[in-house]
Amino acid sequence: MAVSSHPTGTGRSWVVVVAAGVAAGLQVWKVPPALPFLRHDLSLSLVQAGTLLGIVQLAGMLGGLAVSLLAELIGERRCLSAGLVLLFLGSAGGGFAWSAGPLLVSRAVEGAGFILVAVMGPGLIRRTAPPGRFTTAMGFWGAYQGISTFAGLIVGALALQVMPWRVWWWGMAVIALLPLPWVLARVPRDHAGGVRGAADALARIGRTVRAPAPWTAGLVFACYTLPWMAVVGFLPTIYRDGGMTGSWPGVLSAVVGAANAVGSVATAALMRRGLPTRVLIVPAFVLMAVTSVLAFAVHWNGLPTGTAWQFVCVTVFSLTGGAIPATLLRMIGELTPVGGSAPATMGLIQQLFNAGSFVGPTLAAWLATRTGDWHSTWWLTCACTAVGIALSRRLRPRVKTRVPDATAVPCA
Repeated sequence: MAVSSHPTGTGRSWVVVVAAGVAAGLQVWKVPPALPFLRHDLSLSLVQAGTLLGIVQLAGMLGGLAVSLLAELIGERRCLSAGLVLLFLGSAGGGFAWSAGPLLVSRAVEGAGFILVAVMGPGLIRRTAPPGRFTTAMGFWGAYQGISTFAGLIVGALALQVMPWRVWWWGMAVIALLPLPWVLARVPRDHAGGVRGAADALARIGRTVRAPAPWTAGLVFACYTLPWMAVVGFLPTIYRDGGMTGSWPGVLSAVVGAANAVGSVATAALMRRGLPTRVLIVPAFVLMAVTSVLAFAVHWNGLPTGTAWQFVCVTVFSLTGGAIPATLLRMIGELTPVGGSAPATMGLIQQLFNAGSFVGPTLAAWLATRTGDWHSTWWLTCACTAVGIALSRRLRPRVKTRVPDATAVPCA
């Protein structure tokens, strides 16, 4: 899809796109605080609960490249708008679910909407952010998951004390649709190639898929999102299993999610001041591994103020992890092959990213079921961070010099 490298929207149009990302992310993070109620009301097993957390990523795991072709044909703005509508329909329908099956189907619909928003967001930010604000805008896009995690967990923890989970689902459906009028009013119209450009679009996508760099970056992304989603997605359940009551499990988990957003925005600020991007990934993975071992290998429940120390470890785990998406987002433009497709790069990386998000909660739940508690979680986090470190050493950007803010093409 031919898109001008210069911003075409108003100066703050990128804020609209980030708001759409947050609305989409809320649909992912409305589930963790509701899991105890869902398990009781719908008789879900722990593994089913893990699948419920991850299935929203299924559409992205399977259809990222298909979405990139759709973007080439009809345009990114239309795709993002359609994504918000699908999120609304999925959440509204989920509120009527009477068993695990219909709820999982509704979550799959939400997943289709989520991938549309997630893949389109970075390209729309590239089109609309002023040159001097591009890195900042992408830092906030990299933080949208952390922002939505904080909002979803803390509001959900409080709201579910006074309302049924079904009302929570319907409220989130309304939230999903709120950015749509703003998107239509502020984001510039698409200039897509149309059906006649399908052959050229497929050729660009083919060049992208054959290039190794997008695959490597996507796998590195998956090595980050798999353990992060596994830990943070089940954190309210972990706290409740440890004896914590009331709204505290959701509130503390929300703070952990917010730390991820802080890490992403802070990393973007450091990169604007000239910090090289590639030097950040390995230290971030190492700190995630160390803090996850401290958080889960140590039996904090038997120690004075142990819960507080575990909370600190998990918060640092999330904070340092936020550097990884911010760093990779800034490198993706350099990793798109010559003559390739920016939406295809985003779609491919999003597929791998969502594969990690889908597998993470289910695998963590399986480990907890097999071992009898959550202390084995560090096995998963350390394995993923080790693979992430090894893969990150293989990243070879196409352009070695610094890419100007206005022309970089990142990924969600």
